[in-house]
Amino acid sequence: MGFWPGDEWSKIRFFIMLDAVIQFFSMPLEYAFIQRALVTGVLVGTVCAVLSCFLILKGWSLLGDAISHGVLPGVALAYLFGLPILFGAFVSGLLCVLGIGWVKQQTRVKEDTVIGILFTGFFAVGLILVSKIESDIHLMHILFGSLLGISAADMGQLLMIAGGILIVVLVKQRDLQLFCFDADYARSIGLSVRGLHLLFLCLLSLCIVASMKTVGIILVIAMLISPGATAYLLTDRFDRMLWLATGTAVVSTVAGVYTSFYLDASTSGLIVLFQAGFFLATLLFSPKHGWITGKFQRMNPA
Repeated sequence: MGFWPGDEWSKIRFFIMLDAVIQFFSMPLEYAFIQRALVTGVLVGTVCAVLSCFLILKGWSLLGDAISHGVLPGVALAYLFGLPILFGAFVSGLLCVLGIGWVKQQTRVKEDTVIGILFTGFFAVGLILVSKIESDIHLMHILFGSLLGISAADMGQLLMIAGGILIVVLVKQRDLQLFCFDADYARSIGLSVRGLHLLFLCLLSLCIVASMKTVGIILVIAMLISPGATAYLLTDRFDRMLWLATGTAVVSTVAGVYTSFYLDASTSGLIVLFQAGFFLATLLFSPKHGWITGKFQRMNPA
């Protein structure tokens, strides 16, 4: 009477495994800080992924790096004068990229050199200010973020910023796409290239400000490059590129939050690591541009 048929044992094992999977995903959601981290991280990751496609198309990856480092002086000065931290970071980042554009126009020095000099200069000023101003600003949180420490008020601010960016990109997508793909053609059909340039810089600065409290100003550059670069290797169509970049960013964010919960490790570091893993896998196995796929196709021509 104690004998169980094989199919019954299979059903029992299946339901045990199913219950374990459900517990794995549901248990972290019992904590409010995990819920806030997932909502905020997914939306900020989506914004970064969308803008990363335009950055890759325009070839401006270093510009994102410049803004992310250039916000630090604004953070310190905003705290010193009692202004909102996010406002100071936005203004400082925007001044950094505008300064890069001005210096590039005034000298023969190449753009990548100007970017390297100015963003490190801004970052150095920020480090000095943070070290000299007595404050409760935690430098590690600025540099590497604290996604699990996001408060309800912070989440509300970040959701407003990220939602606003997505709305503007949705409305101006075609114009921004033309500007990034061929600025001369965009100018020839009557678009304001200078206005689109300034708009994109503002969106990029706001995105980095929103990301400052999630992954920090150091790791945000990975979120502004990896999703777009991964999608670029998978498709030649920009609309598909947007969806693929967003998908990898969302999956990386969810995986990073869950992994950090169970391993008690850096959330922002894990998110970026998952994004790097997606890029590496795509680099190796992409159907059209993958290194291993290409070698296999050359060894076995159709």
